[in-house]
Amino acid sequence: MQCITPAQRLKRGSVVTLDALDDFDEAIDARSPAEYAEDHIPGAVNLPVLSDDERAHVGTLYKQVSPFTAKKVGAALVLRNIAQHLETHFADRPRDYRPLVYCWRGGNRSGALVTVLRAIGWDAAQLEGGYKAYRRHVVAALAQLPGQLRFIVVCGKTGVGKSRFLRALAELGAQVLDLEALAAHMGSVLGGDPQRPQPPQKLFETRVWQALCHFDPLRPVFVESESKKIGNLHTPEVLLERMRASQCLTLEAPMAVRVAVLKEDYQHFLKAPEVLARQLDCLVPLLGHDRIHRWKGLAASGEWDTLVGELLVTHYDPAYTRSLGRNYVHAAEGPVLQLASPAEADLRALARQALDLFDKAL
Repeated sequence: MQCITPAQRLKRGSVVTLDALDDFDEAIDARSPAEYAEDHIPGAVNLPVLSDDERAHVGTLYKQVSPFTAKKVGAALVLRNIAQHLETHFADRPRDYRPLVYCWRGGNRSGALVTVLRAIGWDAAQLEGGYKAYRRHVVAALAQLPGQLRFIVVCGKTGVGKSRFLRALAELGAQVLDLEALAAHMGSVLGGDPQRPQPPQKLFETRVWQALCHFDPLRPVFVESESKKIGNLHTPEVLLERMRASQCLTLEAPMAVRVAVLKEDYQHFLKAPEVLARQLDCLVPLLGHDRIHRWKGLAASGEWDTLVGELLVTHYDPAYTRSLGRNYVHAAEGPVLQLASPAEADLRALARQALDLFDKAL
């Protein structure tokens, strides 16, 4: 039998594919913080071997001086940063710790960290193809997974509590794809929250992919009737097509209930009318200066019921009716559920009605 040396044992399996991700204790993203913020493997921890500034500096040297100089300077920076990670993040890792490391293409940055970790004795591995391979996997999956699932699209005018209804469904054990929560946006022109910035497009798509992966294809997935864009983010195209061809249910509520729901959901505007005033300027091309000036005055004087009611009747309801007729052609065929009040008990009762109609497994 051939004798395998410790060095050979460490070398074997040091590069793995994405299929092996679950075999490791931890995924480590060795890219810069800016790259990590744009998108990353779910659960991966960012241990950059080059900071954003260092990466830019090395890149400039590579183009303006020489590749040799860039590599020499880069190597010193990489090793210095790896040393810091060894003294902090890796300090308490046990002997049998198994990390999977990746960078942009599975090249020098992740390779350097894996080399050091394996030299210490940890069974570290490098992700073949790096982040680019992972991104290709996500894009391919987003083109396939929606077709394997049965969606129930929740329709209804602004303020009928669609997002709250989805949360109530989830609490009762239903499968829910809350795209607005994943996009950190409530979907309308006023749906942004200054305290909750939207993720980059790629990270949003990763969140959608991660959610889709966990759904049981034998049970329905409830989702809101979104448009092509949620704030500044684009709904994945194949998913949107699948949603638009799916069964629907419609929520309805009296105007007073809708106003109450919106006042609760948009508390940040009630607390800062000046912020709402700036957002209302986005509607000037559609509704004119005079109407927007009136609405700003209502906000400044705290006449919220009047303002919200006029926004619904003048802007949101007509826009919703036009969009629904174009995009969700099965909406008129589905059941209609009535929300009596914003109370949690009423939302849960409504969610139970929906589950009785569509999800017999619960």
